[in-house]
Amino acid sequence: MHGFIGEFFGTAILIIFGTGSCAAVNLKKTYATGADWTYISLSWGMAVTMGVYVAGMLGSDGHLNPAVTIPYALFGLFSWHNVLPYLLGQFLGAFVGAVLVMIQFGAHFKATKDEASGNTVGIFATKPAINSPLFNFFSEVIATFAFVFTLLNLGNFTTGLKPFIVGMLIFVVGTGLGSTTGFAINPARDWAPRFAYTIMPVPNKGSAHWSYAWVPMCGPLLGGIIATAIEVAVK
Repeated sequence: MHGFIGEFFGTAILIIFGTGSCAAVNLKKTYATGADWTYISLSWGMAVTMGVYVAGMLGSDGHLNPAVTIPYALFGLFSWHNVLPYLLGQFLGAFVGAVLVMIQFGAHFKATKDEASGNTVGIFATKPAINSPLFNFFSEVIATFAFVFTLLNLGNFTTGLKPFIVGMLIFVVGTGLGSTTGFAINPARDWAPRFAYTIMPVPNKGSAHWSYAWVPMCGPLLGGIIATAIEVAVK
């Protein structure tokens, strides 16, 4: 239960701050409307930092991400007994976090209407800058590989200043590799908020673009598996 609780609340905090920054930038009449990519990348980095701190204090390993949990289990770095509670916590926490952001920005969703497409699902889930599924997939594989491979060399990243280092890692992944697809690097971070956007009564919402959703699911998982396999082989 500690693993589930930590992953649930940690991922919820991650999504509240992360998608909250996207809502602030993309919705009309907020004080942050139109802020740049650096603002978003730094916000997501700090969102992950705070999520890892919360998760660690509540008794989990601070994965917050199936692309960490599943590869770690596949290569013996994490118990399979804990995989399902971690995954449930990650997806449910991400869903709840997204719903809270919808409430927080309710008035701004009402004020934002694109006649062609409605409010963008990009507030809650990723979408490519250029729609090229093969290259989008490779982008997610590469970005997640770089993230997980670095993470593997941090040891227990829930202690001391390491959550801050993880946040800076997310920041540099965002600025260096994330501008092609919005750097999901986390299936729960993408799918659960995308599902929330699909079923919740968000004013003026547009398409959830589920036809693209295989990319932020499969790309991060493969990238995480490759990174963990190399780390285990090298050590």
